[in-house]
This record gives sequence, structure tokens and C-alpha cells, in this order.
Amino acid sequence: MGKRVLLIAATTGYQVREFSDAAKDIGVELVFATDRCHVLENPWGDAAVPVRFEDPAAGIESLVGFGPFDGIVAVGDGPSLIAAQIAERFGLPFSSPDAVRASKNKFLARGRFRDAGLPVPNYWLVPIDSHLEEAAVLTRYPCVLKPLELSASRGVIRANDAVEFVAAFERIRKIAPRTDSLLVEDFIPGREFALEGLVTRGRLQTLALFDKPDPLDGPFFEETIYSTPSREPADVQEAILAAAERAVTALGLTQGPVHAEMRVDDSNVWMLEVAARPIGGLCSRVLRFDQKKSLEEVILRHALGEDVFDIRLSAGAHGVMMIPIPCAGTYTGVSGIEQARAVPGIEAIVITAKTGQTMLPLPEGASYLGFIFARSHLEGNQRYPKQPEVIVQDALRVAHSTLKFHLSSVLPVVR
Repeated sequence: MGKRVLLIAATTGYQVREFSDAAKDIGVELVFATDRCHVLENPWGDAAVPVRFEDPAAGIESLVGFGPFDGIVAVGDGPSLIAAQIAERFGLPFSSPDAVRASKNKFLARGRFRDAGLPVPNYWLVPIDSHLEEAAVLTRYPCVLKPLELSASRGVIRANDAVEFVAAFERIRKIAPRTDSLLVEDFIPGREFALEGLVTRGRLQTLALFDKPDPLDGPFFEETIYSTPSREPADVQEAILAAAERAVTALGLTQGPVHAEMRVDDSNVWMLEVAARPIGGLCSRVLRFDQKKSLEEVILRHALGEDVFDIRLSAGAHGVMMIPIPCAGTYTGVSGIEQARAVPGIEAIVITAKTGQTMLPLPEGASYLGFIFARSHLEGNQRYPKQPEVIVQDALRVAHSTLKFHLSSVLPVVR
């Protein structure tokens, strides 16, 4: 019998298809488990096992008849926790439920980072039913308000004074109505980065360090460009990798993919999060490893216990732009795609928005219009004086500038 990997996901979206393709390429059987309706018979045509995330015990037992499994992978923050519980039940290598739970909760993660001696901003919890005017008076500014468990900057808002604090708090209440408290912390100035890695028996292996060249200073924190390798000096990169390793240890993560985010100022690396999952959406396509291996293939091999420590990114620079949503409205189309694809360095443009789909920008939104991918193997020379990393970033910006997205029936979203 061939190797079998259990893939836990909230839906069978882009990432699941990427994993499915990778599994076929390496001859691995992928068993899907999602939180789809358990009453309907295979509604998405994916033969996924229904696992109710709100009832982990029942969900775990429902998988017994589908085993055995040789490895387990989670796609997304919600699936990572139940994956940890499933792994514990079936004796599969994965981080513990306690560690994953801490990685998912911004307040718990801050506490573990602080206890490990990592620099953390001043932070505190504000109950959702607080008297906001009193809380606003007691707050230092600028600050950032965050739901405890939403991801991708959803619901994250900067406030510069008491009036903005009250408005932000009220807005986040509507975005995350089931939360009991919000995290409030000092705003950290500086440059932001992301790290994609694998943890093996508690040891962090960095697969890629991404620069985020666009400033992320608020009031909302919509990510756009990721590019790798980083353009930072070697000492800054070493400090980032060391801080990420300490953060992984502080959380207790021991096995599986991680996606970490951090800010760097003149004196410190400030860890924002270390999620027990791979990078989201279609962003993983930006990473291409030796022999054209995808991130999904590397993760599957790692989940099966293969030694992937020597894996390296392909030569050159790699970049992706998550296409931001300019305003709330109904998506009706896009023009300029052919011109954007003709920009030197652009590898692919994938529009994920569907005609008729309601699009919401951050902080309410949880998606993008699509993705632009760029690569460059050119070294700086007399004809092309820029380094590959700069060429990639410039290509992404130029391609994006040629795209014209059409949104009708613009919805009233308070900005």
C-alpha cells in the first residue's frame, strides 16, 4: 500500500487543489477532511470526510474508519488545531494541541513570547462589553486593536487617539461578534517580514524569508507584495531567523509547517505571530525549490518523515502580489490583463474573484482580487543595473498598475 496523508482544511479551495496536485506528482494518496455539512452527501464532489470542527471528539472518531494514515497536514488556522488533536489521537507527528492553541491566540502567544524573553509591546485585553470611553482614556497611543483569533490582518485597526479607539472597537465588534475580548497593544513602527519554514522535532528550518516592501502603518494592514530572498543585511536576517526560532520554542511548536510574521525596528525583532500552518491562498506558488518542487510537495514529504533539510529555493528572485480590493462592491470584471502579463518578469496573473462576487476590503474582508507572480534570474549589470529582488518588485507594481478592476453597486463601508 502507498503512503497516505490526511489533509485537514476548512474548505476545498486553492490550497487543497495545490496539495492534491502535489500528492499525485509524488504518488501519495491524499485523504481530505473538512468541516463541510455532514448531512449532505459529498456536496463539493471531493469525497472529503466531514469533520465538525466545533465537535472535535466526534470528528476525530469519524476518521477512525478511514485510516491508517502516514502523515497529517493542516491548511489554515482553524484546521491546525483539530489536526493537532487528530494527530495526538492517531500517534502522528504534529505539534501538540496546547502549542497550536497558543499560536492561534494572539494574547496567549504574546504571553509566551514575553516569558521567553522576546521583546513584546505593551499589551492588554479589553473585554468586548467594556465601557469604551473609559478604556480609551486609559490607552496609550498609537495602539493597534486586534481580534484574538482572526488571521490575514482581518479586523486589525490602528487607533491614534481616543475617538479612533472607540470607532475601531465598535467596528471590530461587528467583524468578530463571537469574541469575548480584543487585544490592544502599542503600535510597533518598523519594516515587516514573513518567514516560511518547517519545524522538525522542535528545530526550525527556514525555507524563505520574505520582505514586505510596502509600508504597513495602518489604519488597516492589508498585505500586498512578498518578495524573496530578502534584501536586508545579513545581520538583520540572522536576527530575524534567531527570533523566529525562539518564538517557535516559546510556543512549543515541534512539528510541521509554520508561517511567521515579524516587525524590525532599529533595535529589535518583534514577533507578531507564528502560525502552525503554511502560507495561505495561492501565495505558495511564489516558492519554487530545487528540481521545481512546490511548497506543497516539500510539506507532504516532510509530513511523511522524509529528510528535506537540504531543500533550497531555486536561484533568482521570487515575488507575489496579493491584489488588494480598492473598495467594497460587486466584482464585474477586469481589463488590462494582457498588458500586465507582458511586463518583463511577470510569470502569471491569477484572478480569483468571480463575477457577481461581493468584495470587501480590509478590515472586514477576508480575500483578495487575485495574485500576480514574478521571477527574475537577472543579475545587476550594465544593461540591467537593478538586482533581481528589485526587478521583481518593480514588475509586480507595474503589472498591478495596468490592471483595472470593475466593481459595481459599491457598498457603504466606513473607512
